[in-house]
Amino acid sequence: MSFSDDPTVRIVSVTVDDDRLTVDLTDGRTVSVPLAFYPSLLGASQEQRGHWKLIGRGRGVHWPDLDEDLSLKGILMGTPSAQGGQRLAG
Repeated sequence: MSFSDDPTVRIVSVTVDDDRLTVDLTDGRTVSVPLAFYPSLLGASQEQRGHWKLIGRGRGVHWPDLDEDLSLKGILMGTPSAQGGQRLAG
């Protein structure tokens, strides 16, 4: 099992600034990814970026105002999103 497939690791908080998406994880890690990887977040307002919810029991994040979903696995692997976001059922 790779570190990105550990079923016990979950997202506990999300921060988005003008440059980075940062997630805090249940195992104590903090992971930051360039916001340029996620075009819909990059073009969003601070208010839209701040309106998120955890999905899939912390295995992903959903931004309802943007219809954007990102998976923890994709964030950990540094995978840029497709222009409409990656879907993850919650």
